[in-house]
Amino acid sequence: MSKAEDLSSRFLAPATGLLLFLQSALVVTGGAVRLTGSGLGCPTWPECTEGSYTPVAHQAEPQLNVWIEFGNRLLTFVLVIASVAVVIAVLRSQRKDLRGLAVGQFLGIFGQGILGGITVLTDLNPIPVAGHLLLSIILIAGATSLYSRRYSPAVFVKPAPLTHKISMAHIAISFLVIVLGTIVTGSGPHAGDAQAKRFGFDIRTVAWIHADAVIFLLGLTLAFYVALGTSVQTKRAIKIFTVIALAQGAIGYIQYFTGIPEILVAAHLLGATLVWIAAWRIRLSVITQNG
Repeated sequence: MSKAEDLSSRFLAPATGLLLFLQSALVVTGGAVRLTGSGLGCPTWPECTEGSYTPVAHQAEPQLNVWIEFGNRLLTFVLVIASVAVVIAVLRSQRKDLRGLAVGQFLGIFGQGILGGITVLTDLNPIPVAGHLLLSIILIAGATSLYSRRYSPAVFVKPAPLTHKISMAHIAISFLVIVLGTIVTGSGPHAGDAQAKRFGFDIRTVAWIHADAVIFLLGLTLAFYVALGTSVQTKRAIKIFTVIALAQGAIGYIQYFTGIPEILVAAHLLGATLVWIAAWRIRLSVITQNG
């Protein structure tokens, strides 16, 4: 390995770590936009306001809301820079196993920008709003995979058929829980703007369906741990997931019975991101030796 390749390999660890952090931060800052009613702080796209890409003093929207929304947009540009840095590090370190993941991050971030524009131009319709979060979840999975392989290529293994099936069910139900969470959000009071369209579902009904899915996921996690001859690596990942998921469930119940306060909704959104990362790490531990 040349000196340039060695330097790039050492840079890969912090670069992929930063990318994973920023992908997760985008979910949290997007939640802040919604919870503060700043979703239309910049009422057009790609410009912030008609004739200007940056906030202007004479905008009709409250300046705090404008800057919260604009700040979230700026984070996307920071993500583009981080993803380019990862692509360069991957190419220069000759890590062919990471090229697809790195390029996928770069393209996905551009997709986020376009989807964000659709969200604004449709006045925060809950369907593109939900899609915006779900695309972030997919990109977070990719960033987690990049970070897990930052030091060496993954060695893929073939798990036992039952382990593979339960692992697939676990990650699928984890994703379903997040999808149901977006439906709850799209039916609740924190729309990002007072005039934004809602799904129209009864909030109590969809919240309890979401809670039932979480309970099922926790039961499946317990079965995964107890019934299967999983590796030490997988058992450790399951323990971490369980702790995070239980904390997330507690926050969910508290916010439901306290009238969905903004601070708990924000904590729940952060929790959802951490639960997903933990769930994805379980899947990686099943199919690779260094996941």
